[in-house]
Amino acid sequence: MTDTPTLTPAMPQAELAPAQPKADHQDLDPRRWRALPVILTGLFMVLLDISIVNVAIPAIRNNLSANNADIQFVVAGYALAYAVFLITGGRLGDIYGRKRLFLIGMSGFVVTSALCGLAQSAVMLDISRVAQGLMAALMFPQVLSTIQVMFPPHERARAFGLLGAIIGIATIMGPLVGGLIIRDDLTGGSWRWIFLVNLPIGIASLVAAIRVVPESKAPHASGLDLVGVLIASLGLGLLVYPLVQGQTEGWPTWTFICIGLSPIVLALFVVYERGLPASRFPLVQLSMFRLRGFSAGVAVSAFFIAGIPAYFFTFSLMLQVGLGYSALHAGLTTVPWSFAAAVASAMSARIAPRLGKYTITIGCSLLVLAMVGLFITLQIRAENVTSFDLIPSLLIAGLGLGTVIAPLLNIILAGVPARDAGSASGVLSTFQQLGGAIGVAVVGVIFFSLLAGKADTVVTSATPQLRQDLAAAHLPPAAVDQAVAKFTQCFHDRASASDPSVSPPSCQGISSGATAGPVAAAFRRAASLAVARDFVQSFQPALGITGGFWFITGLLALLLPRPPRRGPSAAGAIAH
Repeated sequence: MTDTPTLTPAMPQAELAPAQPKADHQDLDPRRWRALPVILTGLFMVLLDISIVNVAIPAIRNNLSANNADIQFVVAGYALAYAVFLITGGRLGDIYGRKRLFLIGMSGFVVTSALCGLAQSAVMLDISRVAQGLMAALMFPQVLSTIQVMFPPHERARAFGLLGAIIGIATIMGPLVGGLIIRDDLTGGSWRWIFLVNLPIGIASLVAAIRVVPESKAPHASGLDLVGVLIASLGLGLLVYPLVQGQTEGWPTWTFICIGLSPIVLALFVVYERGLPASRFPLVQLSMFRLRGFSAGVAVSAFFIAGIPAYFFTFSLMLQVGLGYSALHAGLTTVPWSFAAAVASAMSARIAPRLGKYTITIGCSLLVLAMVGLFITLQIRAENVTSFDLIPSLLIAGLGLGTVIAPLLNIILAGVPARDAGSASGVLSTFQQLGGAIGVAVVGVIFFSLLAGKADTVVTSATPQLRQDLAAAHLPPAAVDQAVAKFTQCFHDRASASDPSVSPPSCQGISSGATAGPVAAAFRRAASLAVARDFVQSFQPALGITGGFWFITGLLALLLPRPPRRGPSAAGAIAH
């Protein structure tokens, strides 16, 4: 095996032994640093599309008159297709060319983005989102694998550092761009531009990729392992779909059946791959898992990623539903985190070679410290917390996130041979997606259970002020008692619902009978106070769960091998 990037076929025997260091690196493509921002555009678009769509969900629901199932599948359909086909997309790049698959994936992403933006019904949008997720799965693994084969080990840390910076920038841009596009247009068609904005970016990336991105593929690769694709896709689908849909559907029995069947099917996949003859080109080269950096690294990466979407999922709900922030305001609140992450990722190329795997433990420690800081801030400020109160903790969290991303990628992929770069990238990305889905499922169950469990307590704390306001509105005592009882039942039912945007029957009398005047104002003040307290108090334990993911990640990182030393002499080194 060799990590020396090669853009031409090599003899199989040469891949089984470390390459000799090359001081001049004559085999390296001189366009690689110009090609890097082009392929990172694919990463940027995939991440932007995930975060920007979440902002637009209410507008899409209203404009297309979508029901709950349709609107949930706008997110779930994309996530399912993306997660299930990442491994296949990575292996297709190994076989047919990573540049070719990047161009196909990007072209498809542009076309499906146009279809999403022009969708005339919820069904059309759902189908287009599934196709968009499939195109993302073809494109995304080529980013990591192309970096792996295009850059020698001593340059990879810097390349991955820039990749981490793009992740931070995309995290900033998603909520901000979505908030600017939607603004107050919750019934019109402005949401279409969250998809159509991909067209100029994607077309520009395609033109540049044709010119500057070098082609690379695995030498002596045979055709795609179709049986392996079917088994792996079934096993991953049985796991990902219930994780994505379980929370919104109340975790029915079929979700647990599917999750239970998934490891059986995936074990069958491993048995099948092991049984393939040496002449076949398996979907996943299981020998990669003998590399301690890869096997331990994908597990560490899954734990690390588990905390990120879970945190932003609950944090966004607290800001927008609990505290009543607009989408733009919520996006601006996350800027300190994302800015610090981008800076730390770019700087990690200088820090990681000195500290090695301890860089990851340090970054995770910063994330845990930030969660503690957020918990204390919310404990002190409660529902009166402002975006400015959160800045110190968010900056620390961003520094921690950026410190981890690039060094972890470098360690995981350091020992993977060039011929399996696409497969390794697909496997790594799949583990990350599974980690994220599991994290959201676990934290989501706890968070929504807390919302329902704390509802009676927080509504009780808000009713004294409600009684005063209703009495000041000249309601007789009997009417006040009746109104408070109805308000309490309404709040309890809404907090217990899987979709808090749908008004339960117990709330209909309140909404229809008090639309204006001091009585309506009294109900609004009480509801705002109770909701804010409920979400803030429920978010605090969720911080402990996400911090726990990162605490475990920091401990597991100590099991990782040392990353390859930086320097030209390490160009052909393999990390074990």
